[in-house]
Amino acid sequence: MSNQKYTTQLSAGLGLKEETKSLFNLYESGMTVPVMCELALNSGLFPNITARRLRNIIAECFFPRYKRENDVADAVKILIPILTSQELSQLFFLYTARSNLILADFVTQVYWQKYESGYAVLNAEDAISFVELALQEGKMQKIWSDSTIKRVSSYILGCLVDYGFLVIENRKERLITPPRLSRKMIVYLAYELHFSGEGDNSVINHKDWQLFGLSPNDVQEEIKSLAVNKHWIIQAAGEIVQISWAYKNKEEMLSVIT
Repeated sequence: MSNQKYTTQLSAGLGLKEETKSLFNLYESGMTVPVMCELALNSGLFPNITARRLRNIIAECFFPRYKRENDVADAVKILIPILTSQELSQLFFLYTARSNLILADFVTQVYWQKYESGYAVLNAEDAISFVELALQEGKMQKIWSDSTIKRVSSYILGCLVDYGFLVIENRKERLITPPRLSRKMIVYLAYELHFSGEGDNSVINHKDWQLFGLSPNDVQEEIKSLAVNKHWIIQAAGEIVQISWAYKNKEEMLSVIT
């Protein structure tokens, strides 16, 4: 079980799709928070965002999401111009969920379970109940007030709206609109996990796939279907999976899928 605690970091920004794309237009490899803040403030790309808010977005959202793992920001910058809006939402969601455990757990423990049980909508109470239970289970560093619970619950749902997992139905309800992970994103995520040192079976069973509602069997079938595109060769016998990876590094993989 992870020792990572739930935080209120989503309060710094939800999906931030347009802001993130603009920041990646400015981003260069190795850039630090102060340098990027100065560049963004002087760029003219954020005329309606205060200096304080912009610094908060960069320090609390952009860097935790895209700079906590080696080479992520460089890879995302390459992918942005060639991904569709839906694919970009999936890419941004992946890294937002990785840096915000409360969002990741809500998606895997509530969102997909509701969908698989035949529910068509999520409401505020679903998110509030999830956060309240987490508080009872000691998943926060300190006790959250009722107002904080309500705010963070709304941030979770708002983030999922931004990334296309939910559509606003009315003031209280959000329509469940489950995304289908794109073929490019399947190739990208599989190789990203492989290059991070995961073994073949670990790639198939990795928790990141659950963010998109995929079980290990689903992942195995998706990878088998993509073998015809020569991204890899997969052999499976029972629970043992062996994959022969076609690309030697992330740069080679990115050049193919772009």
